[in-house]
Amino acid sequence: MNVLIDLPNKENVRRVTQPLMPPERPLPRPIQKLNRPYRDSRAPEMKQGLGVTLWRLAIFLPAVVLTGALIATFADWFGSGGLRALEVILISLIALTFFWIALSVSTVVAGITLRLFSRVQQDGTTTAEGDPLRVALLVPAYNEVPWDVFGNAAAMVEELHGMDHSHQFDLFILSDTRDEAIAEQERRALAEVRSGLPEGTTIYYRRREENTDRKVGNLADWVERWGGDYDAMLVLDADSLMTGDAIVELTNELSCDPSAGLIQSFPKLFGAHSLFGRIQQFSSVVYGSLLAEGLAKWSDREGNYWGHNAIIRTEVFASCAGLPKIESGWGRRSKSKLILSHDFVEAGLIRRAGWSVRFLPHISGSYEETPATLIDYVIRDRRWCQGNLQHLNILASSGFHAVSRFHMFQGAMAYLLSPAWFVLLLFWALLGNGQENSVITYFNPENPLVPNWPEMDTPNNFLILLFMYGMLLAPKFLGVCSLWLTGVHPRQLGGVGQMILSFITEVSLSIAYAPVMMVQQTIAVVRTLLGVQESWQPQQRAGGRYTLGTLVKFHWLETCLGLLMTAGMIYGVVTLWLIPIGGSLLMAIPLSALSGVNLRDRVWGRMQMSTPEENDEPEVMRMARMKRLWLRSILEPSPVSKIAAE
Repeated sequence: MNVLIDLPNKENVRRVTQPLMPPERPLPRPIQKLNRPYRDSRAPEMKQGLGVTLWRLAIFLPAVVLTGALIATFADWFGSGGLRALEVILISLIALTFFWIALSVSTVVAGITLRLFSRVQQDGTTTAEGDPLRVALLVPAYNEVPWDVFGNAAAMVEELHGMDHSHQFDLFILSDTRDEAIAEQERRALAEVRSGLPEGTTIYYRRREENTDRKVGNLADWVERWGGDYDAMLVLDADSLMTGDAIVELTNELSCDPSAGLIQSFPKLFGAHSLFGRIQQFSSVVYGSLLAEGLAKWSDREGNYWGHNAIIRTEVFASCAGLPKIESGWGRRSKSKLILSHDFVEAGLIRRAGWSVRFLPHISGSYEETPATLIDYVIRDRRWCQGNLQHLNILASSGFHAVSRFHMFQGAMAYLLSPAWFVLLLFWALLGNGQENSVITYFNPENPLVPNWPEMDTPNNFLILLFMYGMLLAPKFLGVCSLWLTGVHPRQLGGVGQMILSFITEVSLSIAYAPVMMVQQTIAVVRTLLGVQESWQPQQRAGGRYTLGTLVKFHWLETCLGLLMTAGMIYGVVTLWLIPIGGSLLMAIPLSALSGVNLRDRVWGRMQMSTPEENDEPEVMRMARMKRLWLRSILEPSPVSKIAAE
């Protein structure tokens, strides 16, 4: 229903009457069939050049060769008396985990190479402005903090208004909010923001009565009712923020590339105040850029979609990416279920139809927020795990490009690797200190059914630990040593000394949190396999402190595992080389409590793991921060905030 808002007449504020939504212009959105291929007759022909194939070989071949060499080494090591089933399983797990580590390293190396030999402009990109496009900026929201959502939206709209471009941009807040109190705050926020917007700018607002099919249904509703009036839609998240330059450049790229159905930007993290948030934020700036460069090169026009901060040709999305429900379960218990991690599949469907999906990490000014605490991260991760593992049921669908299938498989493996690491860790712990000091009697010569493995003596333990940690940390060291290639100067991170201290802090804390995350992701996989449905809750973006009871509830398993490993070390049956892992698990509860510490509140912490955006705040961030504070002062129900201060 089209409702009018009569804004209050204030001094120096114009009085306006605007519809909540523009007139509808429907756009058909047929549901795709996964059991038959589909090609859009309007999609232009694309030919893959030899260069793309060579780059893919240059990135994947080293990972395959290194993994093969590792398999041969362990097969020779374990197989002196012939390989048994258990040994084959363990070697397979080692190979599986190592391949993704090696692929990450080779991708970063490719990113460094690209930066070295292509400093001015990345291959296949343009900064020219093509035909004018009418673009809708879509911000889905579900029980989010209204002043944050509308503050970011107002900042983006105002910055776009002050720029010189030929495109037309309208911003839509697409609310699926169920809480009536929050919905009322959204309406008030809309009125306040609209009252201060410059002439010629508009923010529309629509709240669905029912949030059918979650975010998928939210965007589908807009496409089917209003999509026909827009050439493209730039899909944002409730915590997204983009500079006007980034929005215009993405639009120019789509306008100049008639083959592009979707162009994904590289969102960097911003606004983190907590220790855990700063770890992720620092990583995304210092290490993420080069990894993104390599990923963009090998994915080429078969890129991926992360659900936000990407521009999509509206008609292509409507005609080619209508998501079906997928069958889950067996026989009479089989049910049609919503595809949860919809973005990967939508990218695959668009590419299947003949349109390109591009990833352009060189476009700067694209940002998103991150969970503030370890528990908030775990809660979000459980939802993502359920959706990503669901992709395994879609891999065999008809017509998908091989690279699109790999993206979906890689997303699932991101979670399945944790159980694999967990199993390897258990075996390493159980093997202990050799024949006489082992939890299990693998080295009993009187039992011919038990493998006769070489003892895990001190040199072997040390070499394994050194090699695996070296490969895991290689992307970080490569990233910080090649920082100058990304355009980030040490002074933007607080100077050389502060940058080195931040790097050491980030690496140390990442090592400490990694075993805890391994266990938590293993739990997420088990919950998914058992059919536990993860409810969608709005992300607590500002974080907060959790009670001891909540901390124990989330981390009792890690703590118990840490106690068992510590006891094994004390009694000499678990190798002391596992102290870093056992210590992290034992300290899971205090580490989780530490993750929410607000570094901004402490003088010593303000510069720790800081980023260029914090030390030299972009104008759109400053505007968003001021508007969020302004709206909060109007909308917050009480003077005592329940959410951490900005």
